[in-house]
Amino acid sequence: MCMVARGTYFNRIFFVFTPEFMNFAGMKGDELQKMAGKIVSSAASLLKVALMSRRASGKGEWKERGLVVMGNGPSLRGTIDNDSIWLRNHDLMAVNFAANTPDFFTLRPCHYVLADGHFFGGVATDPNVAKLWSALLKTDWRMTLWVPWKYAAQTWRRIGTHPMVEVKVFNLTPVEGCEWLCHWLMDSGLGMPRPRNVLIPAVMVGIREGYRKIYLAGADHSWTRTLSVDDENFVVSVQPHFYSDNEEEHKRVRSTYAGLHLHDVLGSMTVAFRSYWQIASYAKEKGVEIINATPGSMIDAFPRLQRRSPAASEGEYT
Repeated sequence: MCMVARGTYFNRIFFVFTPEFMNFAGMKGDELQKMAGKIVSSAASLLKVALMSRRASGKGEWKERGLVVMGNGPSLRGTIDNDSIWLRNHDLMAVNFAANTPDFFTLRPCHYVLADGHFFGGVATDPNVAKLWSALLKTDWRMTLWVPWKYAAQTWRRIGTHPMVEVKVFNLTPVEGCEWLCHWLMDSGLGMPRPRNVLIPAVMVGIREGYRKIYLAGADHSWTRTLSVDDENFVVSVQPHFYSDNEEEHKRVRSTYAGLHLHDVLGSMTVAFRSYWQIASYAKEKGVEIINATPGSMIDAFPRLQRRSPAASEGEYT
């Protein structure tokens, strides 16, 4: 069971659906079906939280300094090469295989997020994962490594007593349903919008850490542009990064998509883009500004960074 005050938690469940039931009067057809769906999703979310979530790392203090969440999309290469001053004037968060690049040691991010189980179970079978953990162990600046709670023990064993790396945990538990309930669960650190990709927990971690302004860089999400079906009806998804993937990573991606149908892949993409809208709603409630600084990004939930300001040399954008 999740490590929360059981009395408070389950007493709250008793009152969860009261506002929604009060709205049933006068509803007909599609509205009633939609409301019923929300209630069912909310109940499912509460059950998942009770079974899967644990106490997440505590909230950080509000921070005036902005955070740049660096996805690994191809556009990040241009941001690193052309906007290094801007990056240096913000806290940085890296994800996934970013530590396998020389840029990791140049940019020196203060936050690093891993979410996929492959990064914790693939050390013996994937040379890229082994290289990743070796790079993380070479960190010689203060950095917080964020991992799902279920992988915390493995992470602590690998990181050991590293003097520069602090391990913090979050819950990957997906929550859906009544918006106010989802926001309460997110604020408690017990759940988040469905984490289709690592940027979703990364942004949620940034909000929980207290950042008032969060930029997204390298968040291309241009998956539909590189999606196809070959003559044998296999779905082919090319997901380029700001670095060059080696053959081992290409093989892993191909094996991940083996057996998937096109509607499965497109449905998964839909989940990701919907999750960003849920994050946008939660961020607005928390007074957090999220700005998409990725040229050509397919994410449509956040305002875009339109142009450089005259003060850009000092690290500011409009």
